[in-house]
Amino acid sequence: MTLKLFKATLCTAFLTLAAQAAHAGDARHVLGPLVESSAQRLGIGDEVALSKWDSGASVEDVAREDAVLANAVAQGARANLAAADVTRFFRAQIEANKLIQYTLLATWRRTGYAPPHAPIDLTGTIRPELDRLQTKMIAELADAAPVLESKECAKDVARAVGRYAFEHQFDLAHLPVIALDRAMAGFCRVY
Repeated sequence: MTLKLFKATLCTAFLTLAAQAAHAGDARHVLGPLVESSAQRLGIGDEVALSKWDSGASVEDVAREDAVLANAVAQGARANLAAADVTRFFRAQIEANKLIQYTLLATWRRTGYAPPHAPIDLTGTIRPELDRLQTKMIAELADAAPVLESKECAKDVARAVGRYAFEHQFDLAHLPVIALDRAMAGFCRVY
């Protein structure tokens, strides 16, 4: 190999590594807030479960899910997000929240009681908070769109959830992390 060819090969390798490092930094920067918001949304699942425990309502609420998805798609359109991407992402958010609810309700049914709590107003308190988070997440989805297009999307999302778990000292097999993995699995076009 000539010195000129060696330098060209070395330069190409350096540029490739630099591009990969830049992508990883960009992915970390734009996915962190989205993962954090998703975790906040999942945290509300405890209160939703308590509300449903008190009311006896079903975890499944297809009409509410359809309304959430329609609203998210409309907000996403204003942020130039594809309806399919928004639908996939928020459907995963909903499914992950239901995972939390089913798990908590089953646990409480096994023991015969839920933790002590004040009455929870699902319509007046919880849903407005979920709506606020949805608006925030739409903006974060728009910011994260370049990662969505990446071949490394699924790895970037898994790493972002792993960083969140590490920073919050969660075991990766802990229910909130499992639910967060499920919630963020809807981000990439292929996961």
